[in-house]
Amino acid sequence: MSSQPIDLEGALGRFGLEKFRTGQREAMETLLSVGRVLLVAPTGGGKSLVYQLPASLLPGTSLVVSPLISLMHDQVSALDVLGIPATFLASTLDAEEIRTRMRDLGRGRYKLAYVAPERLAFAGFRGLLADLDCRLVAIDEAHCISEWGHDFRPEYMQIGALLAELAPAHVLACTATATPVVRDEIVERLGLPGDTPQLVRGFARPNLALRSREVISKKERSAAVDAALLEAIGKPGSARGCAIVYSPTRRITDEEALRLERRGYKVDPYHAGMHGEVREVVHRNFSQGETEIVVATNAFGMGIDRADVRAVVHLAPPGSMEAYYQEVGRAGRDDEDALGLLLVSPGDLPLRRHLIEMDNEGRAPDPERVRHKWNLFLELMRWSEGGSCRHDAILRYFGDEEETLSGCGRCDVCTELTRDDESDPEAVTLLVRKTLSAVARVHGRFGLSAAAKLLRGADDARLESAGLHHTPTFGILREYPEAWLTRLLRRCVTAGWVDFIGGDRPMVILTDEGIAVMKAERPVRLLLPPTRVRAADQGPKPRRGARSPAAADALDPGAQELFESLRQHRLEVAREAGVPPYVVASDRTLRDIANLRPRNADELALAHGIGPAKLERYGPGLLAVVEAHG
Repeated sequence: MSSQPIDLEGALGRFGLEKFRTGQREAMETLLSVGRVLLVAPTGGGKSLVYQLPASLLPGTSLVVSPLISLMHDQVSALDVLGIPATFLASTLDAEEIRTRMRDLGRGRYKLAYVAPERLAFAGFRGLLADLDCRLVAIDEAHCISEWGHDFRPEYMQIGALLAELAPAHVLACTATATPVVRDEIVERLGLPGDTPQLVRGFARPNLALRSREVISKKERSAAVDAALLEAIGKPGSARGCAIVYSPTRRITDEEALRLERRGYKVDPYHAGMHGEVREVVHRNFSQGETEIVVATNAFGMGIDRADVRAVVHLAPPGSMEAYYQEVGRAGRDDEDALGLLLVSPGDLPLRRHLIEMDNEGRAPDPERVRHKWNLFLELMRWSEGGSCRHDAILRYFGDEEETLSGCGRCDVCTELTRDDESDPEAVTLLVRKTLSAVARVHGRFGLSAAAKLLRGADDARLESAGLHHTPTFGILREYPEAWLTRLLRRCVTAGWVDFIGGDRPMVILTDEGIAVMKAERPVRLLLPPTRVRAADQGPKPRRGARSPAAADALDPGAQELFESLRQHRLEVAREAGVPPYVVASDRTLRDIANLRPRNADELALAHGIGPAKLERYGPGLLAVVEAHG
């Protein structure tokens, strides 16, 4: 699309760099030749250079849409040092300063202009853009335009109309967190052609030792945090880098910060309940290396560019895999060894379900949106349960198949000893069916713990009052500990066979898929929890070169090709129906179809997420795509 050759290599030195990172050059060349590209690269992957360098070379002014005011300020300051005129427009500036910058922008004095998406609603600003010689529009945090992503922002919905007004400007959409279905929705919402190149690069972070551990008590949680911090940054004052501890609530943030401070660390809490000036001080202290640990809610981290973060610890799981990988990706950005520890507890599933179903300003949430957010959370919980290399599972989740490691050798799953329960599929199937029969007995009446007690045959007043102690299910798995049965039930939840209802006091129910599995109408594909304490929980030394078990959702080359065709079909159907791609089918559904290669409606119904309604509405089209692939 560019009318004249642009020397990317020659411009690299101006930015003080000697070579491009993975995918940067490819993204720039695609942007300049095709005119549009969607770039997905992790936090710290160098996405900003992909628009800054071409913008410095293209004539006119390039526009960068970003929701992060701190990032705008930092990048504009850095560009000024490099002699590249840039500015930003944000609510933190007074009216006179904004008028001055807009006047200079209209006169073409800047190569880059950063704006918050909210500013696109101002008629005066849109009028200014109409007369601007704009050759490139970059949309940062592009996943915010997806209603089905983890961080939807309504103001992003205006960007599609803006791009239409500024055509034929080059368009670069950047994000650190976008699964295939969210990427397809970004393309649709921005009004870009369906064949817009989608580059997924740089997600492999083998220097991160990723771990997940279940903790039952507050004492156990504290011990796990202390062990991780001691391993990663040493004792207080060791000057071995810093750590971020993510907390689920403001109260826990304050409590954990105080606890770690009493242990001698230089600690600052950070959450939205603190005054803005105090948060700025915490942010500055951390960026300048004056703080060893920040304990924070998810409000902290955007724009953080400190390279020596040696550990990111989550006291509880965030809402999605996207949110988790964005946050844990702030560790080890200098490519040196770092660790990420995710702590989970038995109360996480019902608590997250309750948070998702909470009324929004007095309005009941949309059931389809609740279902989607719940599925996003379940994907993270499935990941936390293990079963395959944690890095490879993340790479597959984000569609970065080219960088899979076949086992990183560093995560807790890769270093775990061989499981005892993987050798007999028939035994696993029988065990799962018995477990689901207990859920069927307590369906809609009791919670997860009651189902575990029923399987164990434990004394419980609830079971006795309901007469369940006289059923054949009572004590049917009495040879297993109750804690292990609870973990197995949680895996049945993440598999989609068991769900929750009931708000504050969640009750378990058996889903349609669970009923089919219980009746042996669907296959069981589940790794059982270990029957003994995992070696990873004892803090093993990383063993490089270890191989992980093969993942159930891995696609061979033929299946991967079919998956991409199914994605293209999904986007076309979604556009025609005026619905988000996720409504047609999830990525997990398409992967199932690609693996199953169904020949008829009955076989298609075996795929995850294909119920009667979707089978009738979308089944013929999906089957046609499969048939076309032979």
